[in-house]
Amino acid sequence: MAMKKNIDDIAALAGVAKSTVSRYLNGGYVSDATKRKIKKVIEETNYEPNAFAQSLKAKRTNFIGVIAPRLDSYATSKTLIGIDEELKRQHCNLFIAHTGRHVEREWEYLYSFARQKVGGIILLATEMTTRHKEIINEIGLPVLIVGQQWEGLHCLVHDDDQAGWMMGKHVVGKGHRRIAYLGVTEKDIAVGVKRRDGFRRAVRQGNPSEVRYYETSFAMEEAMEETKRIMDEYRPTVIVCATDNIAFGAMKAILREGLSIPADVSVTGFGGYDISGVVHPSLTTVRFEYKEVGKKAAASVIRMMNEEEIPLLQVSPFQLIEGESVRTWT
Repeated sequence: MAMKKNIDDIAALAGVAKSTVSRYLNGGYVSDATKRKIKKVIEETNYEPNAFAQSLKAKRTNFIGVIAPRLDSYATSKTLIGIDEELKRQHCNLFIAHTGRHVEREWEYLYSFARQKVGGIILLATEMTTRHKEIINEIGLPVLIVGQQWEGLHCLVHDDDQAGWMMGKHVVGKGHRRIAYLGVTEKDIAVGVKRRDGFRRAVRQGNPSEVRYYETSFAMEEAMEETKRIMDEYRPTVIVCATDNIAFGAMKAILREGLSIPADVSVTGFGGYDISGVVHPSLTTVRFEYKEVGKKAAASVIRMMNEEEIPLLQVSPFQLIEGESVRTWT
């Protein structure tokens, strides 16, 4: 039995963008020549349009829906500022949905924004699932994933693997051979897997005597608790933290133990938050350009709405910022 065709198949066979097929099905403007191509493929394949997509026949608006996992983080707020600034520049409006890091709410908001006739969606994803891809294909809207990579979808990511590698190379180059890495859940592929694996690759190349890997949440309080456990059982010379926020928790826990940073223990982070250069000692970290990523995300989704081609994968650059929180061991 032949596999049932979906909108991606129709677009590929007709040689047009998926959004063009979606617009054709929803009664939007498509040139006569393109209409004939799409109609011919549909007839030849016996394609049956998705019922949900067919219910969305009203004209799309210039609103962009943004789905955010949390609103109280530096990374999210800076990214949203960048998105808002670029959308205003291009005379588009912004809807924001907050999920509280619940993946099921991301699914719900994808449907909800589609029903509200938004022109496109930016998903600031914490983790990706096959259900995400199913819904994105079903609603037939331009959707850009920010922060996570998923094959076949348009994604804009930070270079987490290379950032982790550079941080690993940095601490090994400073002579550290007793290292703790304080990461997060592997459900977050970007931060929990790629950032850690890049670091692991670098320290293996540097041949340190011992590296131990630990896991915490993104919350500073839990990072403090895990750091105390690390110090009680291991006493590393450096703790490499998966985010600046985790690093702040680690620093507080270390100072509460009556120890000095970096004389007794060094600490590093990832993020490059504004406060990272203000705390004492200033934090050695990797700076990601969150605001610029937001601007690029907004510009990209508008280009998708206008049926302009953009790469499936876009990668944002980073910079290692050397603060005062890492000592050199000789």
